[in-house]
Amino acid sequence: MCAARETAYTIRAKKKTPRGAMRCFHDFAGVRSAVFEASPDLLLILFAAAFVAGFVDSIAGGAGLITIPVMLIAGIPPLQTLGTNKLQGIFGAASATISYARGGRVAPRTQWPMALLAFAGGAAGAVLATIISGDILLAALPVLLVGIGLYFALRSGLDDTDRLQRLSVPFFTAVIVPAIGFYDGLFGPGTGSFFMIAFVTLGGLGMLKATARTKLLNLSSNLGAFVVFVAGGAILWKIGLIMGVGQFIGAQTGSRLAMRRGAKIIRPLLAISSLAMAAKVFFDEKNPLYQLIMM
Repeated sequence: MCAARETAYTIRAKKKTPRGAMRCFHDFAGVRSAVFEASPDLLLILFAAAFVAGFVDSIAGGAGLITIPVMLIAGIPPLQTLGTNKLQGIFGAASATISYARGGRVAPRTQWPMALLAFAGGAAGAVLATIISGDILLAALPVLLVGIGLYFALRSGLDDTDRLQRLSVPFFTAVIVPAIGFYDGLFGPGTGSFFMIAFVTLGGLGMLKATARTKLLNLSSNLGAFVVFVAGGAILWKIGLIMGVGQFIGAQTGSRLAMRRGAKIIRPLLAISSLAMAAKVFFDEKNPLYQLIMM
């Protein structure tokens, strides 16, 4: 087997699955890395996982917390998991954006400054992700996600009605959007939830309108990070495209449900998704917070 570069996920990713085979290539640091080639039955499993992720993400975010563990369990190397996840995530975010735009819930042409800055933030974050450890983010993420989950679960008056706008559009665009986009490229899990709470609490938008705008910005930050991973050759194209189709179909289904039900479906799913993501990240044995409290 090739010697893959060590990351937070390497130990789990080194496990070889009977449904696939490993071969070697050079990543963007020039290090020989393992690449996973999946069999048809495993591709079907990955497709199904992507469908579920696309459905959930189009409403509440959190696709990466479904797809990344599945790919790692399958034996896909960590760097290629992160890069391929961006490829298939683009399909889901694009699908949801198209659906919301066709339903008149978002006008992409008016959001291009935000989209551009989300793209730049995602690209910058992905570059930094190849250099630094994500331990600090891994420790802080469960606390942040629990806060988001409890906010949407317990806060009264959260519906599809617009409310007080706390930040001006230029400031929100110039500061908040690229910051969350940067996080998406650097780490990723929970990005949709962070965009949602920013639009609701700072932008003053109703739940459905905030969800629609979140998908376009999530698409842009995914694209920014994706460009960096493509440049480094960290994409498994066959797996990413097959999962992308699953994400696309799942996101179409989820976004149509969200437009029919509005805050009635978005709010509880967002709360459940955030709390589930927090639990998933916290109980990772490599999470510094888990090691501090449980070990």
